[in-house]
Amino acid sequence: MIKRRAFRLELPSRTLTLGQRTLLMGVLNVTPDSFSDGGKFLDSQRAVERALEMEEAGADLLDIGGESTRPGATGTPVETELARILPVLEGLRGVLKIPISVDTRKSEVAEAAIRAGAQIINDVSGLRCDPRIAEVARRRGVPLILMHMRGEPGTMQKRPFARDVMKDVAQGLRASVAKARKAGVRKSQIIIDPGIGFGKSFEQNYELLRKLPELAKLGYPLLVGTSRKGFLGATVARNGKSAPPEERLWATAATVTASILGGAHIVRVHDVGEMAQVARVADCLLNSARPRNFR
Repeated sequence: MIKRRAFRLELPSRTLTLGQRTLLMGVLNVTPDSFSDGGKFLDSQRAVERALEMEEAGADLLDIGGESTRPGATGTPVETELARILPVLEGLRGVLKIPISVDTRKSEVAEAAIRAGAQIINDVSGLRCDPRIAEVARRRGVPLILMHMRGEPGTMQKRPFARDVMKDVAQGLRASVAKARKAGVRKSQIIIDPGIGFGKSFEQNYELLRKLPELAKLGYPLLVGTSRKGFLGATVARNGKSAPPEERLWATAATVTASILGGAHIVRVHDVGEMAQVARVADCLLNSARPRNFR
């Protein structure tokens, strides 16, 4: 366990403090093909209802995405992505109290989403797909999440994996941060994500979780997303068959705990109510290792 550094993020509507406790980011995929919940919330009214359910269950943030980036996924046109997320953002305006993050690799989508009420940009490509996203973040004054992805969604689990995953992830994140900083994004507005499951072998995912404290040394808040991912299904497989996403709850709980004890400030999850309990206990473990005058 490490001492988690405190950070402050400036959102258009408020300031978020990171580090005092773990923040839960609820996942809302408004797509027909996401690996875990594809098709469930494609209807905008159902998506709005789901967002409110996650807020009630304890989510601190909501991450809305209109393009699947699961292994093997193909790209989604800008128009399609916007048609999926904008009605949801409009439906949540003035209703949802927690900040919304938009999960996109396209600057046009990021711009439109911020205008519609989103306050954070989550780019899983780490600015490799569309560097102009950094300009949107700077101009709009919103935090930017930069994730490491090796390759592209369609082929990332088929290409050769890095020989040294920690070196690969650290170098990739540094490059993404450099692009953001060059575009004028303030250091205090950047969050990094090691990209568990994105172009990594199952073994490498576990290595990243074990070595999260090394990534914390880069000096940015850490977001980690392990929820229901394929490496967990393989780990808890029965009779050689991977467990389906809905049966990976306890495996997710173990990795969420490991992420928090390793220094994660935000965990991205599907099962908000259950992971809220996990995060609360993990935070108690983390804080018990600190000086007694910790507040």
